[in-house]
Amino acid sequence: MGNKNILLWVLLGFGLFDNLYAQSKELKVLFLGNSYTYVNNLPKLLKDMAFSTGDTLFTDENTPGGYRLMGHASNATSITKIKSAQWDYVVLQDQSQLPSFPEADVQEMVYPFARALDSMIKENYACSKTVFYMTWGRKNGDAQNCAFWPPVCTYQGMDSLLALRYRKMANDNKALLSPVGALWKYLRTNHPTIELYQSDESHPSLAGTYAAACSFYAVILRKDPTLITYDGGLPAAEALAIRAAAKWVVYQNLGDLNVGLFEPKAHFKHAVSEINSRLVQFENLSTNADSYVWHFGDGDTSTQVNPQHIYRAVGTYKARLLAMRCGISTSRDTEIVINNTTGIFNSWSEPIRIFPNPSEGLLYFEVPARFVGLYYQVIDVFGKVILRERVGSEKGQISLEGLAAGMYGFQLGNYHQKVVKR
Repeated sequence: MGNKNILLWVLLGFGLFDNLYAQSKELKVLFLGNSYTYVNNLPKLLKDMAFSTGDTLFTDENTPGGYRLMGHASNATSITKIKSAQWDYVVLQDQSQLPSFPEADVQEMVYPFARALDSMIKENYACSKTVFYMTWGRKNGDAQNCAFWPPVCTYQGMDSLLALRYRKMANDNKALLSPVGALWKYLRTNHPTIELYQSDESHPSLAGTYAAACSFYAVILRKDPTLITYDGGLPAAEALAIRAAAKWVVYQNLGDLNVGLFEPKAHFKHAVSEINSRLVQFENLSTNADSYVWHFGDGDTSTQVNPQHIYRAVGTYKARLLAMRCGISTSRDTEIVINNTTGIFNSWSEPIRIFPNPSEGLLYFEVPARFVGLYYQVIDVFGKVILRERVGSEKGQISLEGLAAGMYGFQLGNYHQKVVKR
């Protein structure tokens, strides 16, 4: 199990994606592909599966035979359909052979158009998720192209190249991957009596399309395919075996398919001010979020990115950050301890005098000779340095006349003192 998959299951264990998993869903899904999508009506099969578990999918598609991503990127129908709705998911499937071609060909004829379509999808609706449809190797390899490109002469060679290229498209575009080809490979090995191909050894049989739909069900709905009760016209035992395989290959590896990877993850750190023992600075370290809600544990909240908060009383508080984007949120908690010894208000034993304190605007100081030549700083309650000067002699003065009335900190070397401007 990959690191991304482990992370996803950790998040699930803490309930951070409960809003995605526990509820029935209504989602809009657009399919842009070719005959591998329209044969046996993959979108409808997926809709019927979803309906059997209480979910509703609204789908549309443009799937001309033999069509490439290159064609969809300039096809008026595809572009119009992309712009016609705020799609939750848009599925992209290239021509069945092209992504398995030599790398130079794929660099020229596949990757740029995957990128162009993904950009178009997200420009239309920033919350859309692109899903790349990993197809499968032909049953006995690609006889048509074997002579000039030997790696595709076998099923294994063609299938491994398709898997490699689709995974790269998903990763490069921060998109999701529906590993239909990987599921077919597992079924070929472990359930060889299930015929996934039509007689042309390329297009999917009903069982092959059913397997594809189970893969999309797991990735899009983020649910265990064994929950599905719709057999799609297959013998019950065959449908059950395919659903179990989809759970093993797809659902239990969602993290490796980028599911959840590009969604909000709340994280932050905090620091108590050295000047004001009840002032806490919060630093937001969240990723993939565009809005935030802070709960400081004392009833106060903030929607700032990096807020500061002053606690009114000594105590232990549970601070929480909610990080959100596109209706998805995660949270992070930490304890904040506020006590009378926090900060720099304690007096020091060094023979340093600062007077008068409080002051109307002019402070005098007396320091031992060893401090001459060092720099002192005056810091406000937010930790910002507002004055910095070199100590020129054992006696000196500091003008606070340009500062607002309030509390400040005087820092010299490792020593601090609270000073008050009236």
